Amino acid sequence: MSSSMHTSSLFDVKDKVVLVTGGSRGIGLMIAHGFVVNGAKVYISSRSAKVCDNVAEELSKVGPGQCISIPADLQSLDEVKRLTAEIGKRESKLHVLINNAGATWGESIATYPDQAFEKVMNLNLKRVFSLTQALLPLLDAAATVTHPSSIINIGSVDGIHIPTQETYAYSASKAALHQITRVMAGHLGARHITCNAIAPGPFESKMMAQTLRDFGEQIVGNVPLGRIGQPEDVAATAIYLASRAGAYTTGAIIPVDGGTLVKAKH
Repeated sequence: MSSSMHTSSLFDVKDKVVLVTGGSRGIGLMIAHGFVVNGAKVYISSRSAKVCDNVAEELSKVGPGQCISIPADLQSLDEVKRLTAEIGKRESKLHVLINNAGATWGESIATYPDQAFEKVMNLNLKRVFSLTQALLPLLDAAATVTHPSSIINIGSVDGIHIPTQETYAYSASKAALHQITRVMAGHLGARHITCNAIAPGPFESKMMAQTLRDFGEQIVGNVPLGRIGQPEDVAATAIYLASRAGAYTTGAIIPVDGGTLVKAKH
């Protein structure tokens, strides 16, 4: 059996150029950290310049990879273009794009605001498409038959099952993100670019913090594996999809949810 079957080479992401949007906290930070620890060059983007810069500095100290901050508010198409231009100035190739930036809003159906619906759909769905579209030349430049470039969209189990909270736009945006992932996978395969989605269940993130405080016991009770997600769980899934190990996987929606979606009803 050839040495290429060793896990060290199958999951190797050393020196890959990676962009993680929303990479300064929550699941985005977990993923960015995982890639840096494994020797990748990781760009992170988030709205708060100060937080983004601090996180990049901390992750670079951890090493052996490096982390570079390019703050951007991805609600805006101009900011998408600016982020793309900034990466283009520094890099001739992008191996991995992780579309993680997102927003949520929960409110009763009677008062759910139009503006909130618009904002959630725009960031969680339309801007994922805008950024992917803008970065295609750099993804194309990195792609080869055996080592395709990777687009990884961070969806949610709430785009698959019916959430308890009234998160109408969020759930709809994530279901649509899963579908656009499959559509892009079908059209980009010939260019040696894979496109997959990770659908996380409950993880310790800012978006989930209040829900975990209020319903923590109940949430864990609904997870067959009996715990919430740890950073390694989502980072390792992203590394699999971005490495030789996942090079023949495209158009997949992978739940990383401790079994939440398959819990038997009693």
